[in-house]
Amino acid sequence: MIASALVIGGGIAGMSTALVLSGQGVAVDLIDADPEWRTYGAGISVTGTSLRALDDLGLLDEVRLRGHVGSGFKGRSPDGGILFEAPPVPDAAPINCSGGIMRPELHEILSARVKASPATVRLGTTVAALEDTGAGVEVAFSDGSRGRFDLVIGADGIYSQTRGALFPDAPAPVFTGQGCWRAIAPRPEGMTGTEMFFGGPVKLGFNPVSPTHMYLFALEHVPDNPRYAPEEMVGRLKNLLAGFGSYVAEVRDGLGDQSLVNYRPLEWQLLADPWYKGRVVLVGDAAHATTPHMASGAGMAIEDALVLGRELAAHDNVDAALASFMAHRFERARIVVENSVRIGTIEMTGGDQVEANRMLGGTLAALQKPY
Repeated sequence: MIASALVIGGGIAGMSTALVLSGQGVAVDLIDADPEWRTYGAGISVTGTSLRALDDLGLLDEVRLRGHVGSGFKGRSPDGGILFEAPPVPDAAPINCSGGIMRPELHEILSARVKASPATVRLGTTVAALEDTGAGVEVAFSDGSRGRFDLVIGADGIYSQTRGALFPDAPAPVFTGQGCWRAIAPRPEGMTGTEMFFGGPVKLGFNPVSPTHMYLFALEHVPDNPRYAPEEMVGRLKNLLAGFGSYVAEVRDGLGDQSLVNYRPLEWQLLADPWYKGRVVLVGDAAHATTPHMASGAGMAIEDALVLGRELAAHDNVDAALASFMAHRFERARIVVENSVRIGTIEMTGGDQVEANRMLGGTLAALQKPY
């Protein structure tokens, strides 16, 4: 087992890795470029596999308390009529549930745990240079300090500078042609789980994130990859929701500054195996950034941390541990990224929705297997 580690990036992947390794007795330094350690966005959907990972990380009870965990699903037509329904299952295991939570709430849960752990957190700090000596990694930081670590973990997101330094020829993130709108709205009475509207002008869904609120997500085909000013976003989302009935009309009328409306173009990248070189390894979006079609990005990041900790504990040799980590992670990440992108392509081209549903169900079933 290693004695020291540097984690670059304080998002879900980085914080999870810091918690796992510090819990195993590793001296962990976590750095993040943002001096305020902020997070952006509205809600986040979580599947059963993500809930299992959160449970294994010891966070599920807090997610239940501050977010929503349940089961059941409704498929609706654009006017709100129910097309099909999977009723809630009482006392279902986490792997058989789904849920949602406000992204700032999840960040607060994770960051509070990291602050309470033995890990050292340094904010407003980046890596200026890395030198892998074979026996360790010498790191020069942006604040002029230096350190030596047995392992460096790059968890710095889809635009990872660590990936760029480690694999300068790696392909850049790819824009899919879709953009994702997100917002928060009051939760209608009687909503117990995820609801999706099929056949409308955009792919639209809602997921509870608390006893009082729900998370809205809408996927739009935007081949020209537009950008929107903050003051345009509420009006743009209202226009996209104009073709829907049922409670969507009330949600549309209520959208405003309090709704936390945001938009981002959907991009993906999948780094080829291996995700490591020497004593530097990538996890989370730095290695496998996916689109939200499987709602599995957060769960995959947490799984990376759990598997990395498990393999480091099982091997005395770092290279053997990282090779075993890749053997457990690459194929699992590949099916999530590639199948998510494929489903998005089907949506944009008006392809076979039966194929998309089959792919979604098959992938989520495969992810239920042990990681």
